[in-house]
Amino acid sequence: MMMFRPIFASLFGATLFVATVLPAIAQETLPSWSDGAAKTRILDFVKATTTEGGEGFVAPQDRIAVFDNDGTLWPEQPYYVQLGFILDRVKTLAPQHPEWKTKEPFKSILAGDLKGIARGGEKGIVDLVMSTHAGMTSDQFAKIVTDWFATAKHPKTGKPFDEMGYLPMRELLDYLRDNGFKTYIVSGGGVEFMRPITEKAYGIPPEQVVGSTILTEYAIVGDVPVLRRLPKIDFVDDGPGKPSGINKFIGRKPIFVAGNSDGDAEMLRWVTAAKGPGFAMIVHHTDAEREYAYDRESAFGKLDRALNEAERRNWLVVDMKADWKTIYASEH
Repeated sequence: MMMFRPIFASLFGATLFVATVLPAIAQETLPSWSDGAAKTRILDFVKATTTEGGEGFVAPQDRIAVFDNDGTLWPEQPYYVQLGFILDRVKTLAPQHPEWKTKEPFKSILAGDLKGIARGGEKGIVDLVMSTHAGMTSDQFAKIVTDWFATAKHPKTGKPFDEMGYLPMRELLDYLRDNGFKTYIVSGGGVEFMRPITEKAYGIPPEQVVGSTILTEYAIVGDVPVLRRLPKIDFVDDGPGKPSGINKFIGRKPIFVAGNSDGDAEMLRWVTAAKGPGFAMIVHHTDAEREYAYDRESAFGKLDRALNEAERRNWLVVDMKADWKTIYASEH
């Protein structure tokens, strides 16, 4: 029997390796994130807030995590995804509006002039939203958005927009949820534009999406009760509107917040100024080859003031090029 012991020991050792080491490899945490300071800070924060008896422990009901959408969970270049929807809607509706041929910003859209659209400023964007998002019921609008996502593709990658979510951020969302966090989207985008696809794209149900809104009213159409969308802005969920929207629609202050632009600065500062645990991160677009590189001068997703404040306020700045092994799931 002695001669079999070395063989048995070897077999037992190999079995133990398979049983313990391989599952650990298979279950690697945040596998699309590079090993480094950014990943470590996230893991340390989650460990501290979920370890019972620890100084930083947070009860599950208070583990609220909020994420901006454009530029944080999916691309916002060469323009916001919702702007892509607006551009297509204008072209679809143009035959019913011959006056758009000479009226800005519709004229620039029909001519394919994005710079002309930008020159219209905030008023031009509001006019576009009112003309393309109102005058229908909420159900009708949801179908229009869903149908658009079924065929619309990103101009650079050619991928469907709803498959353009950042894999590292989806992993982060899943990791937080696995550790008792409740995840929300808090975005300047239209709430009814995002809700039809957020569950598929991010695992976030529509009731956990906070965004900008236009007014709706209850009406009876053909003996059927509907919510009719009106051509008037109700709430803009951007800048200082984000903390207000969180307070109004979520009702608990988050302890984890992620954004990517100056439009997120107030939200980041509000969360980290509170007593107790508070984690803020900025996705910094630094990878021109795999995605885009932009910050201080960008027309979409400008990151200037918040980038200046990040070091002073101890916000984590995630370098997309250095900290992410993979950007999109299709690369994996």
